[in-house]
Amino acid sequence: MVATFSPALAENVNITIKNSSDWTVEELYLSPSKQSEWGPDQLAEKVVKPGESFTLTGVPGGRAMDMKLGDEDGDECVVGKEKFAANTTYTITSQDLLACQEASEGDDEDA
Repeated sequence: MVATFSPALAENVNITIKNSSDWTVEELYLSPSKQSEWGPDQLAEKVVKPGESFTLTGVPGGRAMDMKLGDEDGDECVVGKEKFAANTTYTITSQDLLACQEASEGDDEDA
């Protein structure tokens, strides 16, 4: 099932994802925070290399959203409950990706 967003709930906005990390972001998924299913890969066939940006259009503004990123090494990072506003730039840093990777590895050890 693909996550769908109702425009009646929030005004759709455009946001820019800026990759300030040392790794290429190859996947980017969005989902409302209360849903367990991810929407489609927002990058499709594109990648966001270090220093590059990508603009997402039609993102529900002011609503808690989760974002899942996948980098070139296959590491995944989930950023939860972001509320995006119009004309916002969301910057991804190496520190962000490393912290997510460490948290994910810790979760794997607990399983």
